[in-house]
Amino acid sequence: MQTALDLARWQFGIITVYHFLFVPITIGITWFVAWFQTRWMRTGDPDYLRLTRFFGKLMLINFAIGVVTGIVQEFQFGMNWSDYSRYVGDVFGAPLAMEALAAFFLESTFLGLWVFGWGRLAPRLHLAMIYLVAVGSTLSAYFILAANSWMQHPVGYVLNAKTGRAEMTSIVAVLTNPTVLLAFPHTILAAFATAGIIVAGVAAWHIRRANDRAMFMHALKLGVPVVFIATMATMLVGHAQAQLMVKEQPMKMAAAEALYETTSSAPFSLLAVAPFEKRPERTTLNLTLPNGLSILATNTTNGTVKGINDINAEYVAKYGPGDYTPILGVTYWSFRVMIGAGMLLALITGIGSFLLWRGSIERHRWLIRIMPLAIVLPFLGNSAGWIFTEMGRQPWVVQGLLKTASGVSPSVAMWEVGVTLVGFTLLYGALAVVDCWLMFRFARSVPPPSPVKSPDEEVPVRELAMAY
Repeated sequence: MQTALDLARWQFGIITVYHFLFVPITIGITWFVAWFQTRWMRTGDPDYLRLTRFFGKLMLINFAIGVVTGIVQEFQFGMNWSDYSRYVGDVFGAPLAMEALAAFFLESTFLGLWVFGWGRLAPRLHLAMIYLVAVGSTLSAYFILAANSWMQHPVGYVLNAKTGRAEMTSIVAVLTNPTVLLAFPHTILAAFATAGIIVAGVAAWHIRRANDRAMFMHALKLGVPVVFIATMATMLVGHAQAQLMVKEQPMKMAAAEALYETTSSAPFSLLAVAPFEKRPERTTLNLTLPNGLSILATNTTNGTVKGINDINAEYVAKYGPGDYTPILGVTYWSFRVMIGAGMLLALITGIGSFLLWRGSIERHRWLIRIMPLAIVLPFLGNSAGWIFTEMGRQPWVVQGLLKTASGVSPSVAMWEVGVTLVGFTLLYGALAVVDCWLMFRFARSVPPPSPVKSPDEEVPVRELAMAY
């Protein structure tokens, strides 16, 4: 039987995963738009202005929906998780306030100046506006990740015995948490990969239909290698994160592999099938890579990786009786979906980068056809990565300090959570339809001819601004 806690967790998960569909697009594509506008300023090629306006529309669509869903995301802390908010409020207040300043003052202000500044601001000043938007969105991500990383690895705090709350002692420690120092580049690189494959996929779709081939080849030549480099770099950072995870959250690493017993020269499970249980005691199929997990966790073939049983025994001794194991099926498969999506994306764009270097990518029609379909891969990887990050920490909402069951709002009834769960799910479903319709509509359109031939040419304000 479902409880208020169960429904609150479902609601938080749905809203969080949905919100994060838009975050990496907005972060990454803003930098692409800034680069296209820079190329127009430097070369005077009107195709780059058309690309700026074209992908700028996609950026604005995602920015708008991302802001709406992000506000609801933070409202949840007070709606369904008041005990959690009370416990961590002193710590979360600073990074969330910094994020609000970066997001709403830096991003929104300069985005408005960029949108309405066409033809009104000097060209170089106008270009600076989009770079400030890009910097603001990136800073916003850092502060949010700093808050989340504190939940994974609490630092810079003391527990107030009288109030039963965590109180921050060092904002520097929170902002330089080892977890965020790896989570930030991992997220930003993934954002570049996400935005890059959108740029490359949309360009490939138009090239296949012979729509402004020269202009969209500019986008394809930028997007494909950026995705390949960003994906490979994401994997390298992810490898470092796995090693940090072994130290800070060993249960999450063991759960990712469904490794029950502490093992030296531990193999990496490529594919396993087990009974549908939280902690299946056996597998019916398990294909492994010898020593793979030890290499991932310790950089050695004979490294020792702690198993679920030993870690759980340690937690029982430290925190009291209980089962500290997350749902293994979720952690196991989300970890593999994340890695698999990244590897497939790297393969496709690696081949594409080679063919671009050879100047023969258009002759390989199969790759041009695959590129738009590959747009789904980073979304699968990003969503699976967040599900693994959050579900792998369970039963903790703050690692080692506060359990999820202790963070829910005690005065919110199950039917109240149920009403908002259904309401938000329907609302977000409608937003998804609108967003997809707008994205497909604008992505399939051919940019109109540029109203100017060079950045210094005088042009009526209306002609430039009406594109937005």
